[in-house]
Amino acid sequence: MPVHIAIPEPTSTDLAYNQRSLPYYLLALHSAGATPIVVPLHERQDRVARLLAGVNGVLLPGSPHDVNPQRFGEDRIPECAADDPGRTAVDELLLQDAFNLHKPILGICFGIQNLNVWLNGSLIQHLTTAINHSPEDSAAGAHAVRIAKGSRLAGLLPLGRPLEELVNSSHHQAIRTPGDNLLVTAVSPEDGVIEAVELDSPEHFVVAVQWHPERSYTQSAFSRAIFGTFVRAAEGWTPRRIEASVAAQIGA
Repeated sequence: MPVHIAIPEPTSTDLAYNQRSLPYYLLALHSAGATPIVVPLHERQDRVARLLAGVNGVLLPGSPHDVNPQRFGEDRIPECAADDPGRTAVDELLLQDAFNLHKPILGICFGIQNLNVWLNGSLIQHLTTAINHSPEDSAAGAHAVRIAKGSRLAGLLPLGRPLEELVNSSHHQAIRTPGDNLLVTAVSPEDGVIEAVELDSPEHFVVAVQWHPERSYTQSAFSRAIFGTFVRAAEGWTPRRIEASVAAQIGA
């Protein structure tokens, strides 16, 4: 059976950005054995909902926009970019569907930030640390991340290897407070910036990273493993079963 992964268009305002960035995600998903289903940001919600009925997982990609800070109780600072209501609305539909049915989720860059805020976390609106988290060459290895022992990400590294990996970087915001039931599973060791989170649930695959594994897919075994384990989780997904007591109430 084919594995279908829903991925929203990165932005509703910049067609050129979508044309530059989407092919990396689509190639990574195809290479990992999945069929991407691109979700338009200008589609009606009922049509998006029907589309989601046929997908096994959700990938939330990056974006040139920032999350609206009012969503986590802050006023916008000058360094914070404009938000994208169209992308936010579609992400919320995808997240609600995925959490209701325990569909696997992979979040990348803006995707980790939107996931975190949707789960009642907060963000740093603009990073000011000794590490440049948005260098000119965003495809190259920019800094190390230290990965938490026992995490899903740690399980992707060869046995006996140190729990650190060199990753690319292209962001000026990051998680301040993790959202509900999110575990911090990677940090930048030099400045403590949160670089990855995972849902505290062995039954529901939710992994989100601040870097861009789709850009390093062909060069990095770690990047390929991130997509591979996500697609395998989607391949093994079955709809969440309604508890017998709840089913009885519905039938009453």
